[in-house]
Order: sequence, then structure tokens, then C-alpha cells
Amino acid sequence: MRGVIFDGTNAQVVDDLEVRDPGPGEVMVRIRAAGLCHSDLSVIDGTIPFPVPVVLGHEGAGTVESIGPGVGHVAPGDHVALSTLANCGTCADCDRGRPTMCRSAIGRPGRPFTRQGGEQRLFNFASNSAFAERTVVKAVQAVPVPPELPFTSAALIGCGVLTGVGAALNRARIGIGETAVVIGTGGIGLNVLQGARIAGARRIVAVDNNPAKEPLARQFGATDFVGSPAAVRELLPRGADHVFECVGSAGLIRQAVDLLDRHGQAILLGVPPADAEASFLVSSMYLDKAILGCRYGSSRPQRDIALYADLYRDGRLLLDELVSRTYPVEDFAKAVDDAEHGRVARAVLVF
Repeated sequence: MRGVIFDGTNAQVVDDLEVRDPGPGEVMVRIRAAGLCHSDLSVIDGTIPFPVPVVLGHEGAGTVESIGPGVGHVAPGDHVALSTLANCGTCADCDRGRPTMCRSAIGRPGRPFTRQGGEQRLFNFASNSAFAERTVVKAVQAVPVPPELPFTSAALIGCGVLTGVGAALNRARIGIGETAVVIGTGGIGLNVLQGARIAGARRIVAVDNNPAKEPLARQFGATDFVGSPAAVRELLPRGADHVFECVGSAGLIRQAVDLLDRHGQAILLGVPPADAEASFLVSSMYLDKAILGCRYGSSRPQRDIALYADLYRDGRLLLDELVSRTYPVEDFAKAVDDAEHGRVARAVLVF
């Protein structure tokens, strides 16, 4: 079968992948669509260290092809969106409703894929590997979605939407009438914007140095659009209640903190290099300000994916509008080039 692999030097499309059958508590999914997320690119450029060779992709949707023993919530033929980072469901963090903090899911990638007639084993990325025609995931990662939800849109729920909308609703918990600033209006930033809109924020300022992104940012919820963080002060002289950094720049993290009003909070979503450091004035924090990390939108995928599918059906959550362009998997290199040059909000690979 076809898939996109990274060998530590090059990312390439291959056609000799094989995947093992699902075991107990696992599901085999035939991938129909998969979003190209910045995290996939970060594996390729080394920002996110990961063992190789690896089958990339972590934002996918498709149909259940087969299930392993003990799986009862999905059946062959069901439409599912996939979450990343399988959680055990039994540890203290899972019990508290924080599955993204499950230690059993972090740093323990499996190797369900083989190539070259079984001679080479490959890791799965983020317990997912959606850039393959078929993949095997933990049952908890396969979340049923309505059949009328297009696969290209359903795929994006599993990472970009969970991360961005979840950051606004679950981590920041934006209140009605509050103010929000979103630095960076790529796939994650757009979802933060619509999360802030759904939460009832009064003023939502999008910040991006690419003016071509303004129409889409406003469509997703921005009330204002500026080209730099410095310009935010003209709109919000006292600062903002919530500032989201969606780029992964240490300098922008500092500016996000500096833009906070009293009792404001900066939420960090962008992923800088693992050894990056950011600074801030300690004295500025004594007005009840906070800096919050955010992993995967502090989401509970089994609950949140179903919720976001309902919001989509109600017309409150935009998904189709996120899909800038679809590419056959063979055009992976073109999709990467378009994503890296900001030509698309989300590139989606289709099988």
C-alpha cells in the first residue's frame, strides 16, 4: 500500500508499505483523507525529534476496516476521525479527564508497519500514521463521526481543530465578553479564532504579517486584523484577557506575555525547537498574569470530536472552509511546498 515515510534524511512516498492486523483493543482504519499539519513538517526538519524510519501523518479520517478483540464502540464500515496520542484510560491523569497527559501515551511509539517484504520495520507517528492507506490505532483513538461529514473535513478535527478550538474552550476557558489575541493565523490559529468566537469573546484580534490571510481570519471569527503584535496596543490599550502564540517563536512568546492585561493569560501553542528559551519581565507577572502551556487543546477526544461534529452540523464550527486544497498522496512534496509558503490554511492528502 502507499504511504509517506521519513527515513531521517528524506520524506518520500512509497508503495510497498504493509501494516499488521489489529490486536486486542485496536482498530484498522482505511484512511480516506489526512491533513498536513506543521507537526509532520517539524519531524522532517528536526524540530520534533522522532525515531526513524517512521510513517508520517496524525490528522486523519476514514472507515473502519477491521477491529480487534474487545472493541465494541465501532464496527467495520463506520466513519471515524482519528485522534493522536492514544491514552490508557486507567491512570490517574486519564481518570481526572486529562487523557492528553497520559504517560502511557508519551514516548512509546509502536512499529506496526513493515516494508520490503517485512525486512524493515517502521514506527508510527503520534500513535497514528495517517499518511498511509491503512493504519492500526488504539480503539480509543477511533471516534465515530456522522457519515454526512466529508472525510476531508473530518480529518482536520483530529489535530488542528482539537488543538485550536480546545485551547480556547478547554485551556483558556474564554468567558463571554472577554478579549483575545491570536498570533499566527495558520491552521491552528484559525481554529483558535473560531474557538474564541464560539466562546463569546467580545473582541478577537488576529495577528499575522501576511495580509492575504485577513479575509479568512475574519471569516473564522476575527473582529480585527493587524500585521504585528505591536499594533495590538492601538486596539487594546490595556492589553488582552487571552493571548495565544501559534507560531512557535521565542520572540513572539515574549510579545504575547507583554500584551496581557491584568489577570490575563498567555497560551503557548506554537512549537519552537526543543532547546528554545523565552524570557519575560518577572515584575510584570504580579498582576495575576499567567503563562499556560497547552498540549493538544487540553482535549478529551472521545467527547470533543463528537461535540465538534455536532457544532459543524449546527453551522457554528467551520470545517470545510479550512480545506484550502486537496492533493493525491503522490503529490506530497507539492503539498509541503504550499504549506511551507503559506499558500494554504490546510493541505489535505486524499487516498
